[in-house]
Amino acid sequence: QVQLVESGGGLVQAGGSLRLSCAASGRTFSTYAMGWFRQAPGKEREFVAAISWSGGSTYHADSVKGRFTISRDNAKNTVYLQMNSLKPEDTAVYYCAADQAPLRGVVPTTRDAYYYWGQGTRVTVSS
Repeated sequence: QVQLVESGGGLVQAGGSLRLSCAASGRTFSTYAMGWFRQAPGKEREFVAAISWSGGSTYHADSVKGRFTISRDNAKNTVYLQMNSLKPEDTAVYYCAADQAPLRGVVPTTRDAYYYWGQGTRVTVSS
């Protein structure tokens, strides 16, 4: 069982930066691939970034590549999303999620592969 709590959202001007954190409970956090998704008003929830359980592999959506970076600290049971050069179109509620099973050899990038979800943190980027 994994429980997730996001933090770090807020209001920022275009071009600014934010770092989102996702704190996980459960001693098996380090064995799960983790992902970040976002949902803008009136839109579907979309993939943003994912990281393998070891942290050795990362994937980023084309829309955020070069601006956002996912990372994790297994000693702190936390996954991060560093967001730089923010744009108004990045405005959304951001969710972290944990893979459906531990120690899988793939890093999922689709919503249906993730089983555990946080409550979300809102990011608003003003122009």
